[in-house]
Amino acid sequence: MTDVRYVTKPRLLRELALLYARLGTTSFGGPAAHIAMMENEVVRRRGWLTQEQFLDLFGVVNLIPGPNSTQMALQIGYRVAGWPGLLIGGVSFIFPAALLTLIFAWLYMQYGTLPQAAAVLYGVKAVMVAVVLQAICNLFRTAVKTGLLALIGICAIAGNAFGLNVLLVLFAAGIVTVVARQASVLKSLQSRALAVLVPSTPLISSTGTPGTAAPFGLLALFLFFLKVGAVLFGSGYVLLAFLRTDLVLRLHWLTDKQLLDAIAVGQVTPGPVFTTATFIGYLLGRVSGALVATVGIFLPSFLLIAIIGPLVPRLRKSAIFSSFLDGVNVGALALMVVVTWYLSRAAIVDVTTGSLALLSFIALIRFKVNTTWLILAGAILGLLAGKGLG
Repeated sequence: MTDVRYVTKPRLLRELALLYARLGTTSFGGPAAHIAMMENEVVRRRGWLTQEQFLDLFGVVNLIPGPNSTQMALQIGYRVAGWPGLLIGGVSFIFPAALLTLIFAWLYMQYGTLPQAAAVLYGVKAVMVAVVLQAICNLFRTAVKTGLLALIGICAIAGNAFGLNVLLVLFAAGIVTVVARQASVLKSLQSRALAVLVPSTPLISSTGTPGTAAPFGLLALFLFFLKVGAVLFGSGYVLLAFLRTDLVLRLHWLTDKQLLDAIAVGQVTPGPVFTTATFIGYLLGRVSGALVATVGIFLPSFLLIAIIGPLVPRLRKSAIFSSFLDGVNVGALALMVVVTWYLSRAAIVDVTTGSLALLSFIALIRFKVNTTWLILAGAILGLLAGKGLG
């Protein structure tokens, strides 16, 4: 465990860069898995943050647009090493994933298809289920401080499982906590909460019609992905819908097959799913397009965290905001539970993957094994099993 107070700034920045470069190279499984690995590294292994501090950052990133795991890397970097930490943490996490995605894009342009990745993911996904479950167990005791927060968490799980809007669930959890603590009217509040939790409306609509392709330019590409990074909430599947509306239906820059392949690369490569933009940028404008698209989609996150990050510790001192953040933290943890359920259904497909997930969970909880070694073992097992290669 490293006490950051007694570490020189250059050494701390170097350790931060190496940590996030490794996570950006090995963190498969989407935002929930990425955040679980970060919790393991910065809370349990290094002690850079407490469980409560980590939960506060997690709650905040769920309330703003952009890629959650990248924003966590930015916030942790800032809390550990200031502004240089924000930049180094974010770039180190994004760069390996963007580079791998660029390689995939080059191969795709050369051969017209994607290299087989199913065998590796067969084992890796099972390990990631265990990693996320371990993080949930670690964060549970810190987040669920009272019976009220436990009840809010259960309601948030149910709401998200039935398809309620993610932001509505989070804000409702925060507001319910504030009102219940301030006014002590939990019974009446529960009935009001049921009234406001209504099904979400789609973030986009598919209104495009067939036509000729719009003129392509690097500036237009940059502005498009800048808009996506500034307004998009949700998972890679929401990203797919958002991109299809503009790039396929409105601008006609891509075909449906190219877009699905781009999303697939974002899913099978480690690091943030938003590196899908790197793949699309390469297809449309080669290396310049890849660079422009990558900077465009991630730039809003750097700006948002630069503004919000310094305010979180100060706002935590406010009784009202502290209650709100407690509720949001429980809501965010509930969303993580639901994501893990869907992840486990996709990852645990037979006895082998089930056993691998169970053994990985035991190794993490009982023996504190480094997640990187477990991911490597899962990848090797997948290759030996030969899944998806026949």
